[in-house]
Amino acid sequence: MSKPILHAPTMLPALSPAMAVPGVNLGSYIHAVHQVALLSAEEEHSLAERLFFEQDLDAARQLVLAHLRFVVHIARSYAGYGLPQADLIQEGNVGLMKAVKRFDPRMGVRLVSFAVHWIKAEIHEYVIRNWRIVKVATTKAQRKLFFNLRSKRKGHRLNRAEAEAIAQELAVTAEQVLEMEGRLAAHDAAFDAAPDDDDERSMQAPAHYLEDHRYDPARVLEDSDQEAHEVDRLQTALMRLDERSRDILTRRWLIEDKATLQELASEYKVSAERIRQIEKVAMDKIKVALTP
Repeated sequence: MSKPILHAPTMLPALSPAMAVPGVNLGSYIHAVHQVALLSAEEEHSLAERLFFEQDLDAARQLVLAHLRFVVHIARSYAGYGLPQADLIQEGNVGLMKAVKRFDPRMGVRLVSFAVHWIKAEIHEYVIRNWRIVKVATTKAQRKLFFNLRSKRKGHRLNRAEAEAIAQELAVTAEQVLEMEGRLAAHDAAFDAAPDDDDERSMQAPAHYLEDHRYDPARVLEDSDQEAHEVDRLQTALMRLDERSRDILTRRWLIEDKATLQELASEYKVSAERIRQIEKVAMDKIKVALTP
């Protein structure tokens, strides 16, 4: 069967200024991406084959442009996190481009079905990074809870029975559900007072009531002893190396005027790669010696 041909009238337009960056004018951007015609299944498959088998970058451009409206649709579902819509769209576009790059036309599915995972993954990462100064979700289970718990709480604090029901549905523990609920209910607090705070509010800032232990004599002595102990252990580990390895390691890492691999290679009359190998073996020995 011959491949379908994309005739000139069905080809997608070049990237217009309004479509370049969502943040410049979000309204114009959304209007522009909705003016790009959708691809038929045959047109999409032909473009995907050109990209997959011939690395045709123009085909990749057309695939991306035709699916920008889909990214906007997905990004709108994350509006409740209080983050700029333009940034959500921009991150989703990154996911779309990753999906287009990895799309295999032999899979027998439409690009939109394949790309939704990549688009959401990039938006999820952006939300996790920027929703709070302090990270609220780091593990896979916490991320799952973060993006599902807001809709399941129904605007009130969860009781134990509700937490257990949600935990069973999301395959996590009730304790993880309650912990994430507490994180979602918390808010960021600046360490220092805001410039426009009055005297009373200013004195409530953590900077005024959290104790500074940096200059506590006991802490200073403890840190000094710990540093001296670590220096002794490093010196002991270095002395266990042969003279050449010790010299290379010292001059590469432990003095201010560090030597290059090539300088040491010329001095020891070996290749720079050989110096690198000696350095690596010596570093591995040091790591073993310093491991408690």
